[in-house]
Order: sequence, then structure tokens, then C-alpha cells
Amino acid sequence: MLLSKVLGVIVIARNGDRYNYYQDPLTYAGSNTETTALGEVQSHSLGSLIRSTYFDSSSSSYIEGIRSDLVDNNEVKVRVKAGVEGTVVFDSAIALLQGLFPPNPNNKIVLANETTIVAPLGGYQYVPVETVEPGNDRSLESWTNCPAFEKHTKQFYGSDDFKAKSKDASSFFNGVKDYVFGRPTTLENAIYDYINSELTHNKTYAHRLPPTFLEQARHWANYHENGVFTDGDITGIGNVAGRTLLHTVLESLERIAFNGDPLQFMLVETTYQPFLSLFEQTGITKDRPELSGFRKYYGSNVISTILDPFVNAADYASALAIELRRGSPPDVRDFLRIRFKNGTAHGFEDVHVFGHNADIPFTEFVYRAEGAAITSNRQWMEACGIKTSSLDILAVPSFSDNVFSYIVACIALGGLLFSAAMAVKKRRAEKRRLRLLGSEVSQVVFADYGSVVHSTRYLRDIPTSTLDDSFGEHPFAGIEYYPENPVWIL
Repeated sequence: MLLSKVLGVIVIARNGDRYNYYQDPLTYAGSNTETTALGEVQSHSLGSLIRSTYFDSSSSSYIEGIRSDLVDNNEVKVRVKAGVEGTVVFDSAIALLQGLFPPNPNNKIVLANETTIVAPLGGYQYVPVETVEPGNDRSLESWTNCPAFEKHTKQFYGSDDFKAKSKDASSFFNGVKDYVFGRPTTLENAIYDYINSELTHNKTYAHRLPPTFLEQARHWANYHENGVFTDGDITGIGNVAGRTLLHTVLESLERIAFNGDPLQFMLVETTYQPFLSLFEQTGITKDRPELSGFRKYYGSNVISTILDPFVNAADYASALAIELRRGSPPDVRDFLRIRFKNGTAHGFEDVHVFGHNADIPFTEFVYRAEGAAITSNRQWMEACGIKTSSLDILAVPSFSDNVFSYIVACIALGGLLFSAAMAVKKRRAEKRRLRLLGSEVSQVVFADYGSVVHSTRYLRDIPTSTLDDSFGEHPFAGIEYYPENPVWIL
């Protein structure tokens, strides 16, 4: 089908190269890491490619009507994961935006005195970035502090298939011990990320690492992460990384499709986990099985990755582009074209979703995907099996609910009786008070008369959690997300 024009695009991009990074194999709590100059170059190159693909009027994929010389912040929105890995994703997003919207001398203003001021660095363009912290918004990091996801991970580790793979991998993990310097060498733990980082940045290490060790580590990590971050059911908890991101995708597509909304380009900068889930949920891996990270290896071994891998499935600076296109007459429906760029080696290639061998009608995509989307923090808590909220910290764990309620009621009743007794005592004291000459002046005092009112009578308690609301619109700070800072109510 010939499609005449691109109405808008959502780009989901992975961060660029960084130093080695450890994630707990069960909870996925992560260590802090830092981006590298290589990672910034990778992300900058990705931004330049996106610009030439979607912001160049001579490109066949040009977004119709979008401003390309200077960024129009009404047409562009950027969301960035700010999770357990530190500032790596944010740094990558900034580097990408520098390639997407390079300095332009037209980024200037003329003052009243006719002085022309060009923005710093030859017209640097400052694009607003919305950071998404898990303490407020679970849409970009939904797998941490999620009991149901941890249960899913435990079940995967306890499966017969995982045990069989662990046995197959034992020869590799025994052989690699001398090259990971005390780090755990089991299939449950991550060594690929360490090996890959050292091989990239440490010349001595690169000279000593035996051939095929990186490939074998990548293989077992791919197997590990694919088992953790995918699920056979589109609504399964193993797909939680993709399920929360689907809400952003569907909401943004609807905005782009609506003629009254100026949004035409959405960038979501994140880590590798959502790629795996989305590939599985939408059936992309059935059309492109190599994107699951699996491929056959030579000899008696098999290659395929852990804990921040995906040189096969989603390498550094990979990107998934979801294009909303308007069909040509007589079929003027809206369609989606999905394109994927794996790492920095290749350009965008078409991938197909939900069994289609071509572009999929927008309405069909929404119909198939919306049932799996997690649309709010409350729904995320329900999916994760979390029964409490941040408001529940007011409960005292050493008493039953009934006993605690009884104590609170007694305290409240005692306070009421004390207040009543004090009021009666005050009235009696007024009656006994000696009235002197001139004391008939009114004793009534008008509070705040002729002054600024500081009363708190009209202030309402602000809830610490509004879990019914969509991601990112209101504060959300679950107590479980900050276990290192317990709150004691005495």
C-alpha cells in the first residue's frame, strides 16, 4: 500500500555506551553507573539519523508540516527514564537531542535597542525534557519493587528449562572465573555487562580475554533477560516493562492523530527492558526471531546474554520508531509502520506486528494493545500484587487493626471530653470575674482584623498519593520504593 504522508512519530531509544553496571538478579535493584564519551557519540549519531529521516523535507518519511529549522516545543515532547542506573539515560537523551536539533544561528532574538542576541554555542537549542522517576511515575521503570515480577523471576529460575540451561552453561562459567575477578559465575548473575564494558574500555583486558568468551556471555545473558522480561501472555507480569510503556505509546498516538493537538514527535529515552517486552507482546520476534537475542553458534556451544545485554536484540543507541501514516485515496485510514534500528551499525528497518506483513491499521493496533496497557500507578500496584499504599505507613504493625482503631477512638474521645471540660471551666471563670468600671467594653476579638490572614482553617490535607491518576500527572511515592529510609510512626 502506498502511504502518502507521515503524521507523526514516536521514537523509543535506548541509552548509549556506559561503564559496567550491576543489577540484582532477583529484584533488579541497580548500581550507579556513568555514561561515556562513546555513549554520547552513539546517541548524538542516532539523533542525527532521526533528524535526516523525519525532519528533512526531502526524506520520504518526513513528518508533514513539522518545523525542522528550530524546535517547536508544542510539536515535540521528550520523556526520559530517571531510574536506578543514575544519569546515564538522561545524558544519552541530551546527546540525542543535540544531534536531532543542532545549534542554529537563527536561534536568536532582537532586543528593543536593536541588538541581536544569538543563543550560546552558535545557537544551541534547549529542548525541555520530562524526567520520569519511579517514585512518582512507574511507566518507565515498572519492574523494580514489584512483588509479582519478583515471583515471576523466581519461577523462571526454578523452571526445568533454566536448570537445564544452567547445566549447559557450567563449562563456560567455570572457564570465565579468572576474567571476572570474584564476581558470581552462575546463570542467575550478570557477567556479560562486565566483560563487554572491560573489553571496550580496558586495553589490557581486551588483549587477554580468550576468543568467544564475549559471545558466550552474550548468549547466556540473552537467554536470561528474555526469560525475565517476556511472557507468553500479552498481559503477563513478565511483560510489565512493555505494558506500562504501551500507555504512553497509545496516548501519544491518539494525540498525534487528533488534528487539534500540535504534538507530532515523541521521544522516549529508556533502557533495554521495554524493547524485549514490546517485541514479545506485539509478535515482532515471530517475524524477526533474532531480536529475542537467540542465534546458533559454531561448535558444541551456543551463543546468545545478562543484565544489560542485547547486542543482538537492542544494543546501545538502538531505537524503535512508530510512525503514524495517513493512507492514500481511496483508503484514507491511519496506519502504523514500525521500524527498528539495532545499535549504531545499521539504519531503520521495517518490522511487523500482530502477524501483519505490512503496515497495520491504527485502530487494529489500539484494539490489540490497549487491553495489555497499564495506565496508572494504581493499576501497576494491582498488577504487582501490592496491597498497601504510601498512606498505610500510618498503621502500627505491632497491633491488630481492631486494637489500633480502639486506641485511636479512645484518644479522640478523651480529647473531646478534655476540650468540653476546659470550655465549661472557662465559662464559669467568666461569670466569677470581677467587673470594674469601664469593663463593659466588648471582650470580643476579631481575629486577623486589618491584617493578612494566616489561618489554616481553609487548607486541606494534601494526599501523599493519588493512585487513580495516570502516570506522571500527580505525585506518587510508595514507601516500598525507598526501603533504606523507613518512616517510624510512634
